Amino acid sequence: MRKSLFTRYITVFMLIIFISFTILALVIGSNMTVMTLEDKRSDMENAADNISVMITEIYRPADPQSFSTLFGESDAALSGYIRHLADFTGEMRVYIFDSQGVLLMPAENYESETFAQNTLPDNILSALRTEGHFNGYDDMGSAMTADFLYSIKSVSSKADDGADSITVGYILTCSPAKGLNIMIGSTVKTILLASLWVFLAALVAVYFLSERIIGPLKNMSKAAKSYAAGNFDIRIPVQGNDEVAELATAFNQMANGLQNLENMRRSFLANVSHDLKTPMTTIAGFIDAILSGAIPPENTSEYLERIKNEVLRLSRLVRQLLDLSRIQAGDRKLEPSVFDICEVARQIVLSFEQKIEEKNLDVEFDCDSENIYVFADKDAIHQILYNICDNAVKFSKPGGKYRLSVKIKDKKAHVSVYNEGEGISEEDLPFVFERFYKSDKSRGLDKSGVGLGLFIAKTIIDAHRETITVDSVKDSYCRFEFTLPLSDQKKLPGEKNSH
Repeated sequence: MRKSLFTRYITVFMLIIFISFTILALVIGSNMTVMTLEDKRSDMENAADNISVMITEIYRPADPQSFSTLFGESDAALSGYIRHLADFTGEMRVYIFDSQGVLLMPAENYESETFAQNTLPDNILSALRTEGHFNGYDDMGSAMTADFLYSIKSVSSKADDGADSITVGYILTCSPAKGLNIMIGSTVKTILLASLWVFLAALVAVYFLSERIIGPLKNMSKAAKSYAAGNFDIRIPVQGNDEVAELATAFNQMANGLQNLENMRRSFLANVSHDLKTPMTTIAGFIDAILSGAIPPENTSEYLERIKNEVLRLSRLVRQLLDLSRIQAGDRKLEPSVFDICEVARQIVLSFEQKIEEKNLDVEFDCDSENIYVFADKDAIHQILYNICDNAVKFSKPGGKYRLSVKIKDKKAHVSVYNEGEGISEEDLPFVFERFYKSDKSRGLDKSGVGLGLFIAKTIIDAHRETITVDSVKDSYCRFEFTLPLSDQKKLPGEKNSH
């Protein structure tokens, strides 16, 4: 069964939190156990030290025999003090042994017998004789009747004649581990309970946080499937101002781009179909009329001229489609060379002389120099400038200003084409260089274009690593400008210097 990203995210996150709190509880419990054991052992050692000091300084046993007599029934004061000390320290038990490890003083007020034997185990006694003390929690075998922590200390005394100290007995202090275990268990339970509440709170927080992240991803997945089916109307709700919101915004922008591209593609197909069908129908009709004799022989040349124009129209369309195909396939390679951009501009303006006169345009041609040499693909630049100039003439208003200029700025040649007339609306400006885009969607003026000229122009300029821009106001003016790299050469090979 396939797990969703949301399920896996929640599972992994909760597993990390659970393991983290478990380790935390174990570490805290372990540290508390060690600290509590150390405190208990310190208390027992202090108690044994106090008893040893009191015995050696007040009672001063000179030998093991005198030490043993201190704990007879006649000396109730010492026994009472020891019992009082044990009671004062809580559940601590105190036992006194002679130098042979024989029990001298059991605690009569203990509720249960702790030390089941009358002598210390041999292994403990051997260690005491060697080290003088025995601190730790080693197993005492059957000597203990229950689970106790213990500490044993030797009692040493000096004889009156100044001889070396001798061991006169041993003091065993012990404390039941039951209370310690209860305290540690209670602490661990408290930690686990607190961890559980934090775990549940984290679960709720992670659930909503994950839903906040995964929810938009689910919506994007559904939208992507819808886009794959050709429906680009779905948009992702944008909430907040975080990375997820930025992703949703970018996704919606992508959807808008796809929808615009799809609309332009459909418009392109309709335009191409129309532009292929119309001239072919016209050509076929004129040819049939000529062949059938419906057109008088003296008018044949006029209709052949019309057929020629329609063939040229078809040729331009096919050439643009081929250029688009080569650009998309990456097969169009630039062949840069040095040429005079001013001369190319003059020839293009002269080629539109008839159309310019028909609209009575006010033409301005402005170049910073008689010759400006650039290094670029001449044929490609000619195609770009021709298309831009053709559009400028086509969309100019009668009697309007039409200006072509070539300026040198920032070590670049800036080629600009300006016309007064139709212009481009503000909402259409961002899309003028897109494939299949046509600002004249009604085909009122632009009846011969399919929306590829400016896309091809921008692609070629980008390939030169230069820029092309457009500035326009609807029903006022339009200006296209592109840059070209200047050439170091001041003239063409074989060209004579002008005087």
